[in-house]
Order: sequence, then C-alpha cells, then structure tokens
Amino acid sequence: MQDRLQAAIAPYRNAIDYLEIRVEQSESTSISFQGPQLDGLDRNFSLAGGIRACHQGGWSFVTFNGLAELNERIEEAIAQARLVGKESTILAPLEPIQDYVAVELGRDPRGVSLSEKRALIEEYNQLLLKYDPRIQTTRVGLRDRFGITYFVNSTGTCIAQERLDVSGHFGVLARGDNGVVRQSFESVPSRSDYNVLIGIEDRVLSAAQRAVSQLDAKPVKGGQYTVVLDPFLSGVFIHEAFGHLSEADFVYENPHMQELLTLGKPVAIEQLNVIDDATLEGLPGSLKYDDEGVPAQRKYLIKNGILQGRLHSRETAGKMQEAPTGNARAISATYPPIVRMTNTGIEAGDCSFEEMIRDIEEGVYAVRMLGGQTNGEMFTFAAGQAYMIRNGEIAEPVTDVTLTGNVFQTLKDIEAIGNDPFYNGGGCGKGGQMPLAVSAGGPHVRIRDVVVGGR
Repeated sequence: MQDRLQAAIAPYRNAIDYLEIRVEQSESTSISFQGPQLDGLDRNFSLAGGIRACHQGGWSFVTFNGLAELNERIEEAIAQARLVGKESTILAPLEPIQDYVAVELGRDPRGVSLSEKRALIEEYNQLLLKYDPRIQTTRVGLRDRFGITYFVNSTGTCIAQERLDVSGHFGVLARGDNGVVRQSFESVPSRSDYNVLIGIEDRVLSAAQRAVSQLDAKPVKGGQYTVVLDPFLSGVFIHEAFGHLSEADFVYENPHMQELLTLGKPVAIEQLNVIDDATLEGLPGSLKYDDEGVPAQRKYLIKNGILQGRLHSRETAGKMQEAPTGNARAISATYPPIVRMTNTGIEAGDCSFEEMIRDIEEGVYAVRMLGGQTNGEMFTFAAGQAYMIRNGEIAEPVTDVTLTGNVFQTLKDIEAIGNDPFYNGGGCGKGGQMPLAVSAGGPHVRIRDVVVGGR
C-alpha cells in the first residue's frame, strides 16, 4: 500500500504547494443492548481515504472509497485548490519521515467470536438490570476496531500506523419512588488488549451504584462554596474549559482570545501545570504521529501558572511563527485534520485528598460530569454526583449541582492540587468530527468561591 501511494503522488509533487493522501483500512465490531433487548450487532470492513491539497493558501479536500479512482481524485483535489487559492501557503517546516508503527497486541479482538463478545456484554447488561428494582433501563455496548492508516505527502513523508481500540460502555437510568430520575455511566477502554473487558464486574456495577445512591439526594442550596473536583471532573474541566481555548485555530481566528492567551502571561496559581501529552502510553489520545505526519509530543500549556504553549497544526504553527505540536487530527481518513487535543490534564500536586478537605467547614465534593457547556472563557458543568463536605468529612449526597464560572478566574482560585492523578478516555467533538478519541485527567483539585447552582 505504501509503495502504491508513493507512486500515485510522485507525478504531482511539484504541481501545487502541498499535497497529501491518507488511506485507512479497518475492521470493527459493535454490539449494543438497550434495556434487555439486543439493540445492534455490526461487523464492518472498510477502505476509504482522503486527499488534501493546498495552493496559494487555498485548501481542498476530496474523499474516495476505492484505489481505482485515486489518480482521478488527486487531480480533482489539485484543481479545486488552484481554484480557491489567492494568498500564500504557510506551513511550518517538517523533515520527511519514513516509519511503520505497529500495535503491541495482548489478546486480539479479531480472534474472538461474535457469540463470545455478545455473551460477555449481555452478562454485564444483566448484572446492571438486576442490581436494583429501581434500575429502569440500561445502555450497554462493546466496540473494537483495528485499523491501519497510510499517509504520504508531497514532501517525502510516508508513514503507516496501526491502531487498536477496544471499549466497553455501561450506562444506567434509575427512577425513585418519588419520580426522580438519575443516570450514571462507566467506560473501560484499551489500546492493546481485548481482555481489559474480562472480569470487570465491579466497575460495571459501579455505574448502577452511583445512579441508585443519588435517588435520595436532596438538591444543593445554591451559593458560593469551596468545591473539590474528583480526578474525572478535574480532567473534564481542564479539557473543556481550557484545552479548547489552547487550540491554535481558535486563537488565530479570535483577536480577543489572542489578547487573553498571550504566551508568557500568568493565568493560574504558581503550582498549576497543565499538559497535552500524546506520548503517554496506552491512552485513547496517544499516538506516535498526528494526521499530518508530525511526531507526537508532550507539551506544557500552563507551566508554573504561566501560559506556556498552545496546540498546532502545521498551518497554524506556520502562521503564528511557532513550532508544530502534533495536534492535527481527524476522526477518520475521510475527514480533514484539524487542531485537536490528545491526552490533556493537570499534573499531580502534593496534597492528599484527606488533607484537601480537612479544614472545609461547608463545601461541595463534585464527582464526574453529567453535562456541560463552554462559551469562550465562561463554563457551566453539571456534576454526575455530589456530596456536601461538612467539618472536614464527606457528608450527605446532594443533587442538581452545577458549577459556573470564568476559567481564568477559576484557575487563580485553585487552593490545592492532589497527588492522585487519573486519566479517563472519551470522545471529543469539534468541527463536525465526533467522537475523536482523547483522554482527560488530573488529580483532585480544590477551588474556592465556586458558584454552585441548585434547584
């Protein structure tokens, strides 16, 4: 395949400023249950690709689903780029790379029968349905996908990357006697081994336990509290409220954000360090090269409270005269790469959870996330679970906990950073591309004067 793509692109190397081809071969399985019913069972094999061309600053993107039409689609992409280009092509320089990246497999899901996969996920679904009579329904699924992405460009790069994704998703909806409805979710991912899904009964049941435990929770009284975020929620917070602001396409197109996000500017307490690290092993957002062939990196977005860097494609890096960071990503070869996060999180501090809550007379412990939104530097998140903190102890569960604020003020209101980081995998959406595999993480984080809304 690599030789065929290199031969296809060779006659066009000097036809325009830049040209690339990505081809993806994949096979996948998806099994899902809705309540007691089998909702879907799919087995899929595919080959598809995309061609991206740039001429005088104008980009085109053309997809295809068969190699027989490759030359025709290359010429179509070149013609379109020539039609729209009217400025200058600016791309950060990159040395050509030749590489093949293989997956180190544990148990390969391609060797597991559909009947065995269905039996496993059905067993977990029944555990959830039988956990408590107040469990109304479930949404449970298994997905595995093995793919190889081939990438060649007109400057001599030729990379093939294998990727395996295995995941189990376990969601429950519980209804109390008073009509109150609560939901909870658990996910279990792996990048190398189907056996990550074997023997996880306790993790599966944790979704039901969390939903049921919240049925008798009373609404929190709205006000300002010292809030402690669990590692799941601290990771989601930094991903959603700050990570997206660090994506350079957003900054480059927004003069207000350029002013707010000037590199070297203090934006947080001195103890805060925020990273985006695609080199962390085995996480959903981990990779060796991005979808432009740029090597993966560990980047500090905030270091010692100072704005240190941002996330780039080759184009945004070139236009902003900064180095590319390996953050041009697409959900598949049939989408153009755009600036995206990988594994984004808060580095560990030195505070234990017990020390963090010890002197809080009245506060809120917020756990996981039910939903949320951001608008520029403003954010609102709804906690999946929450508990009052009273006199240094975790107290009664509370519900309807929404956290609202300005991300830059919140980063300065952090009072303590835990020593217990944890990364959780998920899917991120941007620019019509959803879900892109990412991870978000961090330790427990304590923040003062957070506006907490209740019913």
